[in-house]
Amino acid sequence: MAKHAHGSNALDWAYYWEHNAPDKPYLTQPLGNGGVKEYTWKQALDEARRMAAHLRGLNLPAKSQVALVSKNMAHWIIADLAIWMSGHVTVPVYPTLSAEGAQQILEHSEAKLLFVGKLDDWDGMKGGVPEGLPMIALPLSPPVNAPKWDEIIREHEPISDSPVPKGEELATIIYTSGSTGVPKGVMHTFDTMAAISHASEDLMAKPEDRMLSYLPLAHSYERTWVEVASMYSGMHLYFAESLDTFVQDLQRARPTIFVSVPRLWVRFQLGVWSKVPEEKLNKLLKIPVVSWLVKRKVLKGLGLDKVRLAASGSAPLPPDVLVWYRRLGLNLLEGYGMTENSSYSHASRSGRSRIGYVGDSQPSVETRISDNGEILVKSPGTMIGYFKAPDLTREVLTEDGWLHTGDMGEVDDHGRLRITGRLKELFKTSKGKYIAPSPIENKLTNHPMIEQVCVSGENQSQPYALVLLSDEARAKAQSEAGRKAIEAALQAHLEAVNQTLEHHERLDFLAVVKDNWLTENGFLTPTMKVRRSIIENAYAGLTAGWYAEQKPVVWQSAA
Repeated sequence: MAKHAHGSNALDWAYYWEHNAPDKPYLTQPLGNGGVKEYTWKQALDEARRMAAHLRGLNLPAKSQVALVSKNMAHWIIADLAIWMSGHVTVPVYPTLSAEGAQQILEHSEAKLLFVGKLDDWDGMKGGVPEGLPMIALPLSPPVNAPKWDEIIREHEPISDSPVPKGEELATIIYTSGSTGVPKGVMHTFDTMAAISHASEDLMAKPEDRMLSYLPLAHSYERTWVEVASMYSGMHLYFAESLDTFVQDLQRARPTIFVSVPRLWVRFQLGVWSKVPEEKLNKLLKIPVVSWLVKRKVLKGLGLDKVRLAASGSAPLPPDVLVWYRRLGLNLLEGYGMTENSSYSHASRSGRSRIGYVGDSQPSVETRISDNGEILVKSPGTMIGYFKAPDLTREVLTEDGWLHTGDMGEVDDHGRLRITGRLKELFKTSKGKYIAPSPIENKLTNHPMIEQVCVSGENQSQPYALVLLSDEARAKAQSEAGRKAIEAALQAHLEAVNQTLEHHERLDFLAVVKDNWLTENGFLTPTMKVRRSIIENAYAGLTAGWYAEQKPVVWQSAA
């Protein structure tokens, strides 16, 4: 079997596997009752072709926007293929959006049809669906007053042609997760979505690979490196049933490639430590005969014992966490990209990685640092612009194709990139000094009691940090003795971190907050990045009191 599909874009690649490996398993979907349904390439493409026949019959205007809202599932990908086969443009909608957020995207994108799939809170979202917008209910959807996918499939014969769109045609509009401001509609063509075909061989999936798809497919990273990569490589995709079954889902998939975000890598680590305390594990890992067995047992327990390539993206991973996983034998690498370049920008390479750096420019990608320290990237994955926002497009995209990333960075002597902060996140203290919060947060998060951090303090004499404790630390904080122990540990951690910072960056205190920071309450983006303005506003009324306490660790209330 060929290592990768031939052809020019994702749809072309899907036809390749349909023709050359029709009976190879492609998608494995949990059904919610302990069972699973497996789709071969032939079966997946057959359903896509039948739905494409239905979409053609609707006589929508050519190149209409068709929206798709669902948690990750097999039919997310099959619907995407059907939309493309019928000549339309896919608009993914995050499954965790409020009614207001969904309405904003559905109206701005001028969507003519909405596919509704597996969702946790359809009741909270459906009020945002514009009146009269036709819908189709995917399998596993909540009750939706709309035609059902399975019925449509039964009633239609598959299209017999295999249309291949031109590379410059619009394929999708991906709305940014909006860590700052209103989401923007990033326009990608079939060519820009196919940028990963330039990737180096050691970072690309192969037909025998397996992945678990659980980060939002509505986000550029999962869309490129999981969905599009699966069409290029022919690999087998598995889906997660829910957060509660995640470890079982992982163990079913036994992925050979596993991609996650820092928050989940930290959670996995804390989960291991809750079963085997950190000190005990460290001692076991130092015993030559025992070490190998312990590593295997830990990775097998996580469902990661077959992983040949592990990656982390979306935000910096604390260096100690990276070292810990590598010590277990997991080849964990960091990468960097953004919606605006189809997540095709930078990646660490085995044997060339450097802790704290996101790696080398991908093949066919150019990088330079501007005079003000901003990272500029030229990539074959660069968007053609923001939908209906030419002025915004001109702000970030130069005429000769350089994308202003908004991130600050530096490149070492070997060409590896380090992210040092985000231009828009810089804030000024009352002393007139600028603070980049992200690198400080990265140091603070490197502690088993801390799950997430937001550094703030604009117009204050010194910055401070809001701290969300790990689940284990929260439970411990219920007793007075536990709380005192946590306070002492956090104070020691604060002092250690402050020693590594410039004087103007040193934190006055850590404020332990009681709220959960979730995508559902708007504190996190769908890719689990903190929404600074939302978080800062939530605690704005408390900061003066915290500064007045003049303690290294303060508490919002009983944790």
